[in-house]
Amino acid sequence: MTTTVREKFQLSIDQRRFYGQNGFLTVDGLLSPEELAALDQHSSDLAENKIDLSHVKVPEWLEEKRKAVKGTSPQQDIENKYFRFIQFHEHLEIHERYLLHPRILDVLEALIGPDVMCLQSMLFLKPPGQPGQAYHQDSFYIKTAPDTLCGAWIAIDDADEDNGCMGFIPGSNHEPIYEEVANPENTDDFKDGLAETQGVDSNREVLAPVNAGGVVFFHGHLLHRSRRNSTKDRFRRVYVCHYANAHSYTEWGGGNEKHILARGGTHLPHARTRFMDFEPEPIG
Repeated sequence: MTTTVREKFQLSIDQRRFYGQNGFLTVDGLLSPEELAALDQHSSDLAENKIDLSHVKVPEWLEEKRKAVKGTSPQQDIENKYFRFIQFHEHLEIHERYLLHPRILDVLEALIGPDVMCLQSMLFLKPPGQPGQAYHQDSFYIKTAPDTLCGAWIAIDDADEDNGCMGFIPGSNHEPIYEEVANPENTDDFKDGLAETQGVDSNREVLAPVNAGGVVFFHGHLLHRSRRNSTKDRFRRVYVCHYANAHSYTEWGGGNEKHILARGGTHLPHARTRFMDFEPEPIG
């Protein structure tokens, strides 16, 4: 019997250096056209309420918050109801499958080490007119020790300045986690109720446009934001997943035992996949 060995995706030395210096890296074409089409269709079906989500329990506080939002579109209403489809890899197979995408894990292996655990998944629909999120650092919310958090921002649509691509403060990955946060003053461009890191020099910002099927990787300390989708007819859908080195301890989300070991091994407890017949690829 012949065993097929998968060829790993490799970053160049320049790509590794760029990430280390700036805290982010855009890698085009990590998803195949077929993979992108499947994620595209699934996102559209969610937006149009075509997927049965009756088994997903909505927290009471979130249901009350959703009811208080008036005048939203059907797409915004369903996203508000499920708070941007957070942790849907615990409920739907396709979310788990893309969370564990092997080429994305290849890049993470180069950036945070060969042992990788999955922490969070979030699907953002961002229809026309919807605001973005003001400057923040993901490690402010998701704490790991050692501090190895890394996000992977999977573009389902082309993302640019008009429909609300990401904006980064390059090099802020070398800065501490800032504790001074407040509600954003500009609630036209940025979502009310999501805290903004104070004192950020926006003149340092660079935008990170990305083509559909590409992935933007970014460090947990990196200051970033996205503005309102100012288009009239374009969504900016993105599947964002967060990972850390599997030897990092966390209490976030119920602790290590709640998070899937995606690659390599760890001395810490970890979860197994719910839907896929999956074994983490070994080191090497």
